[in-house]
Amino acid sequence: KPQNITKKMNHCKKLSLMLLLAVLPLFLAAQQAGSLTSGELEKIKKSVADDEATHARINAITNNKIQELALNRANVGTVDKYISHRVKTKGITDQKSSGRCWLYTGLNVIRPQVIERYDMEAFELSQTYPFFWDQLEKANLFLEGIIESADKPMDDKFVEWLLKNPIGDGGQWTGVVDIIEKYGLVPAEIMPDTKNAESTGWMSRLLRRKLRGQAMELRQMKADGKNTKQLRTAKVEMLGDIYRILALSLGEPPAEFQWRYKNSSGDVSEIKTYTPKSFAKDFVQVDLNDYVMFMNDPSRDYNKLYEIEYDRHMLEGGNWKYINLPADDIKEFAKESILNNEAMYFSCDVGKQLNRDEGILDVDNYDYNALYGVDFGMTKAERILTNESGSTHGMGLVGVDLTENGKIRKWLLENSWGPSSGYKGFLI
Repeated sequence: KPQNITKKMNHCKKLSLMLLLAVLPLFLAAQQAGSLTSGELEKIKKSVADDEATHARINAITNNKIQELALNRANVGTVDKYISHRVKTKGITDQKSSGRCWLYTGLNVIRPQVIERYDMEAFELSQTYPFFWDQLEKANLFLEGIIESADKPMDDKFVEWLLKNPIGDGGQWTGVVDIIEKYGLVPAEIMPDTKNAESTGWMSRLLRRKLRGQAMELRQMKADGKNTKQLRTAKVEMLGDIYRILALSLGEPPAEFQWRYKNSSGDVSEIKTYTPKSFAKDFVQVDLNDYVMFMNDPSRDYNKLYEIEYDRHMLEGGNWKYINLPADDIKEFAKESILNNEAMYFSCDVGKQLNRDEGILDVDNYDYNALYGVDFGMTKAERILTNESGSTHGMGLVGVDLTENGKIRKWLLENSWGPSSGYKGFLI
């Protein structure tokens, strides 16, 4: 019947249209400018030659660790371990499985001056004590950021950044200064490391989880019409939970303690009672605010002061500030500092060219270009701009090796990976 034929024709048209709509994206994708054609794929595949040398490379790389294969044998054994000028320091610290290198470095810069001033047999400052207060202050900084941005949408960039980074165990020099000035210091034996200080992973996860939940509570209070004063009252109660997590994980910080030390002759000092702030005042005797941070960042203009917003450890603390200088200028400052028996806080991108077995940092340690037959070359500015490189690890710069006419051969770094790591706990 004509009506049935018309219905079947309309049905076929619908099926044809549906099929066309289904196939069209595939057709458009194949025609998309920049998509790989079969001819281009064949050209790309020719980058791997079918010869014995390539087969040997494939066998070697697929069955071994890349860094071991890339070790530049011609560079091994070319660096001696002698350092002509060293800061007088004793002992190697170990941050274990934590990101507290910034704190170890800062305290290890202070430590040699204390050892020399009091002629100590050995001495180490507690890293757990300032770390406790660092975590509480970072929690407060985060919650204040949430209060400040409570009326902004969840997809606001600042809100997103806060919630992605509520707290961490990393840091930098200004955090060392601010925490010591506000809370003081104690010797290592007064507040030693705990398991959760040495391995911060799970404690940090739980702190992040709790802080994110508290952030949502504060945002809801703001949505319900509560004012800033009410939000801050709630924040103080919330920080009680953070303090509890820290106290149960790290132990509670001492408000007062008794302590004495032994000098290099074996004599024991008189026992005294200290608060953490009085101890810091008596033993550090240095205005930490007098220190200035220099960095070498060729992606930015030199001889200018830069400040990284919100990169600090406490609300009232200082942001990360540095003067950008050419590397050769910084080297001269570092040399003079070490010759004056003053260690320097030092940070670099430690992992990429470190020979851990030898304890040597050298840009020629590994030759990935030769291993893969691919040029991996980038300038330092390009590496910084593309996030290929950055400041990843802090150490104490404690030695410089000089020629007879005062030219720099190499440097010595006091690391915080324990005495069995690198060259007796040091890197060259």
